Amino acid sequence: MADIIAKSKKIKANGKSTVIDKATYLNWYELMLRIRKFEEKTLLAYSKQLIRGFLHVYIGQEAIAAGLDSALRKEDKIVTAYRQHGIGLMKGLDSNSCMAELFGKATGCVKGKGGSMHFFSKEHNYFGGNGIVGAQIPIGTGIALAEQYKGTDNLCVTMFGDGAARQGALYEAFNMAMTWKLPVLYICENNKYAMGTSVERTSNVQEIYKVGSAFDMPSEPVDGMSPEKVHEAISRAAEHIRSGKGPYFLEINTYRYRGHSVSDPAKYRTKVELNDYKDKDPISITRKTILGNKIATEKELEKIDIKIEAEIEEAYKFAEESDFPLSSELYEDNYVQKDYPYIMD
Repeated sequence: MADIIAKSKKIKANGKSTVIDKATYLNWYELMLRIRKFEEKTLLAYSKQLIRGFLHVYIGQEAIAAGLDSALRKEDKIVTAYRQHGIGLMKGLDSNSCMAELFGKATGCVKGKGGSMHFFSKEHNYFGGNGIVGAQIPIGTGIALAEQYKGTDNLCVTMFGDGAARQGALYEAFNMAMTWKLPVLYICENNKYAMGTSVERTSNVQEIYKVGSAFDMPSEPVDGMSPEKVHEAISRAAEHIRSGKGPYFLEINTYRYRGHSVSDPAKYRTKVELNDYKDKDPISITRKTILGNKIATEKELEKIDIKIEAEIEEAYKFAEESDFPLSSELYEDNYVQKDYPYIMD
């Protein structure tokens, strides 16, 4: 990090000094706090059996969403895995529809039919989560192919966890993407554990970004607890991709404070390890950065705190009071209508 200037902070991005201004810092803080408070509320709702099935929360990984938000365009596509509420909120899905989806309500972002793993929004260029480990990797590669075919300079961010980095589909997708120079940014969110199994126990290559070297794909590790460093890395990767040079691979090292899912007590890790990462908490550190560098005042941050608290309370109330889908809608939205021009008899 370089010098502090009034109401902003300088970082290196795209090979040159970039100023992170006050608005960006406040947006980062608000987004990360929104995700944190949303996820904490989902855990409460799950304890009351208002949310059923699987629930994978994004607590601890919020800096990745923040860096994505500031470094990408709204037109860029994103597809990710099942720990995906935070990324959906980052792409612009509102808290009400996201919470209602978890409650299985008709007002949810996919009408209560997707649940925790399968948010989706065409409007927000969000292709959602995927419940099958690694299945989103070829999907994201295909979305990038579509963008290339249409002649846009949009990219598709394809996100997966360290466990999915072992899937064969990743290697096939990497090979195809590099051969065709597809506009895809692959991101491995390495939170150290695939369910309850550490990276050390599952791979001889523990620095996952090195997998990209087999395909001559530009690849690098990133500190995923810092929105500044995530922003810097994604900005650099996006510039490379938009210039027509093909894919880029980032291993963003992060940590989930909770278990793999709500039913996981996470006894496979030590309290010392967990506390070490909590000392690097992206929300706390961003708050300290803002206040310590006089980017904003305590009063301005408290205003954001109050706003987010009210927003999440409203989302919880909205979800509780919304109706469940009608049973008659069970078979709707499953298939494409036959009158589409590309559907063959």
